[in-house]
Amino acid sequence: MKILVDADACPVKDITIKTAKMYSVPVYLVKSFSHYSSHEPVGVETIYVDTGADSVDYRIMQLAAKNDIIITQDYGLAALALGKGCIALHHKGFSYRLTTIDEMLNTRHANAKARRSGKRTKGPKPLTAKDKEKYQALLEEVLGQNRIL
Repeated sequence: MKILVDADACPVKDITIKTAKMYSVPVYLVKSFSHYSSHEPVGVETIYVDTGADSVDYRIMQLAAKNDIIITQDYGLAALALGKGCIALHHKGFSYRLTTIDEMLNTRHANAKARRSGKRTKGPKPLTAKDKEKYQALLEEVLGQNRIL
């Protein structure tokens, strides 16, 4: 098992790395070259991909295997991960589920369509300390359950 992070805009990289170290699970940060940094976190592997639509998502799916954990806020990537048998987590502390991902994708599509026609849609709410706590608890739960398997 490994953790693959959609790292271009992930606000919980530090929590993920710290928690994964407690369970001795490797972490891979996948990001585009446009987010290059010479100060990468210690103890994780950073993988850079071309800057382009969905390049990070495609690379994550190439690296992913069944039961790996994917951290993303992208519903499309989450759907691909679930289809491959991965565990997909959102940084606000919820798991993506096969039973709800279609509805999430439909809502995303409807909102994108509305924006293209000039309507305004609500953006995501800011990440709170409570969201981060919820995420860390979920990640610890998932890692603890998979340690037993």
